[in-house]
Amino acid sequence: MTAALDKVGNLSGLTPARVLCDWGSSRLRAFLDVDGRVVSRADGPGIARLGEAAPADILRRALAPWRTAHHFERIVLCGMAGSRTGLVEVPYVRAPTALAQWRGAAQGLSHDEDTVRILPGIQAQNFRDVADVMRGEEAQIFGALALQAALAEGRRMMVLPGTHSKWVEVRDGRIARLQTYFTGELFELLCTRSSLLRLGGTFEPDEDAFDLGVRNAERYDLAANLFEARSAQLIEGSSAGWARSLLSGVLIGAEVHSMLAMPSAPRVEVTLIGDPQLTERYRRALAAVSVEVRCLDGDECVLAGLRAAAEDV
Repeated sequence: MTAALDKVGNLSGLTPARVLCDWGSSRLRAFLDVDGRVVSRADGPGIARLGEAAPADILRRALAPWRTAHHFERIVLCGMAGSRTGLVEVPYVRAPTALAQWRGAAQGLSHDEDTVRILPGIQAQNFRDVADVMRGEEAQIFGALALQAALAEGRRMMVLPGTHSKWVEVRDGRIARLQTYFTGELFELLCTRSSLLRLGGTFEPDEDAFDLGVRNAERYDLAANLFEARSAQLIEGSSAGWARSLLSGVLIGAEVHSMLAMPSAPRVEVTLIGDPQLTERYRRALAAVSVEVRCLDGDECVLAGLRAAAEDV
């Protein structure tokens, strides 16, 4: 398709669209948004997995198939795109942070003559009064507030499982504090780099093993709990899937019990935001300690957050 500039400088023959990108350490997710509706999605490597490739080139490749039919009114990115290894470093915004402060701190970037805005991460004290940070999860949180207005009232606790799990306190619609757990990355390291899992076999999930891991996390030391994954395979003939599920339960259970033990953490309903399969594991762990939970889809929340951020861009 050939496009030309019309008399007022717009690209004629192309459908106007916005590109909304969530670019984390593990993956890039780009959504083509036309009139508030996602019509296509592109995926790519995360900022930590680019190898020798430049971030700008990865973004260019991801968006290339859309350029024949669409004119990008703006491109909005959140997450590690704004880190020092991303497209351009965008300083953190200090909590407490509302939506207007977050989107107002976005930085512009020239990229293939497109209007590109990169949103900042957020810096806050954690529940141990130590500095903590996040990049990308705040888009899901502000998206959740946009989707469910009641969440912007009072004191709320939101949990975003992932490579680095985040527990975030929200007060009257403002991100106030956050606590990061290394759970997801530690699970991946234990499964792929440690001696705890046998090579070969299948990794079918085992809910009973997961629940056992959650219970053990409350009663026993973490290091001892982890080694049971190996000894049960060697002595009792447990499967690799059983062991992997046990490890998941131990780590998520340890995270949950650690957070609930902090005296400064609010004792309120937890809103889980993320991939449905992962949030279901956290729901089970929280249900085991009688914590009420609501679950929201991570993709829906990040899209709502990026759309909210794009309105004033």
